[in-house]
Formats: sequence, C-alpha cells, structure tokens
Amino acid sequence: MPGQRGELLARRENGQGLHHLVWRLGPGWRVCSSAVLGGGIGPRAWILNAQVPGGYPRLDPDRHLAEIATAEGLGGPGAGLMTAADVTAYTTARDGGVTATVTSGLGVRGWAAAPAEGTGGPLPPGTVNIVVTLPVALSDAALVNAVATATEAKVQALLDAGLDCSGTPTDAVCVAAPEPGTDAGEPFAGPRSLWGARLARAVHRAVLTGAVDPADRGATAGAAARGSVPQA
Repeated sequence: MPGQRGELLARRENGQGLHHLVWRLGPGWRVCSSAVLGGGIGPRAWILNAQVPGGYPRLDPDRHLAEIATAEGLGGPGAGLMTAADVTAYTTARDGGVTATVTSGLGVRGWAAAPAEGTGGPLPPGTVNIVVTLPVALSDAALVNAVATATEAKVQALLDAGLDCSGTPTDAVCVAAPEPGTDAGEPFAGPRSLWGARLARAVHRAVLTGAVDPADRGATAGAAARGSVPQA
C-alpha cells in the first residue's frame, strides 16, 4: 500500500505561498470522484488536492490543476481537487484499514436543497474536500456507494459540530481503491456494510475534527462517540 495520508507540499503562485496534498498511488488503482480534473470512475495514478487563493480568478481549474500536477512530476491519469481552505490544516482519521483525509473550508455553507436557482458555471472553491483510500477492491456500484456513504458521514459530522448546514456548494469526494482482480471487488459500501461502515467512521471523525474550532476540539470526543467513531 502507498502512503495513505497524502504528501503535503508547498509552491508559489504569483508571489503567494500555497500548499497542496499529493497521493502518489501508482499503477493498479481506481478512483471514483467528483473532482474537477479526472472525475468519474477509472484508473488513476495520483490524487491532488490543491489550495488556491480566495477570490479565485481562473475559469480553467482543470488546466490549472494539470499544471500543478506536471510541476510535481505526476504522470498518467489522475484526479485533481481544489480548495481555498488552508491545506496545511488537513485532518485525517483511520478505521480498519480505511484512511480519510479532509480539508475544510466552511465559510460559505448551507443546505443542499435550497430555494435559490443553481448556476451552470464553476463556483469559487470554498469546499470540504474528502479523499478516502481503501485497501480492498470495490465494484463500480460499491465505488459509487462509497461516495454516497462518505457524503452522509460528512453531513452527520457537520451536524455533530453544531453547524446548521449539509456542506458547501463546492464539496468534492475522491474514493481510491485497488483495481479488482479476477473477481469484481467488494459488492457493497453502504454505511452498514463492512467497508462502508469503516469508511463512514473515518470520514465522520476527520470532518468533525476539521469542522470545529481548534479551541473546542477537545469537546469532539462526545460527538465522535455518538457516531461510534474509534479514537485510535
């Protein structure tokens, strides 16, 4: 298994210091994601979660992410996410071999079902970004189910943190798992399946830790317990 926490790296753009996280998965991995670069389901050799300035001016985020990936020497297909949040404040949690890494930007948040009309163009990258790695192969259906489970766990964590929202308008999820071998992979990743339950607990804990004020993080143990999140 490759390193699962992601590698924190720094760069400069237009004189400003920024950071990004890189997962160098290598061959033999599939990713299911809503990423702006390399979204969907397919083989992916890397994942990139890049910090960009607030008031992001570019209209080509996919090309921007590709430029960052090239500068890091990332070859082959990959998935790229973007956030205006402080990437150095990322949080991680593990459960039974599943690792969740989260960057939290909750300044612009709300409920998914809102009366306002949506927009057809890209939105500014505020963003709760979730990257999950699993040690077992998942079927196509299970990969999609894993993204749904991660989203459910995110909402549970935001409510446990006392936030009146289901997320931000630009949240993104990446789930990475080994490619299936002779079989089709694990068929289920819902919250009561073996691997879905582990994924949900890891995501819940990582989002909850990132969502609360640093001064209040000692109080998250009770909320984590309500979600049956291991403290290891």
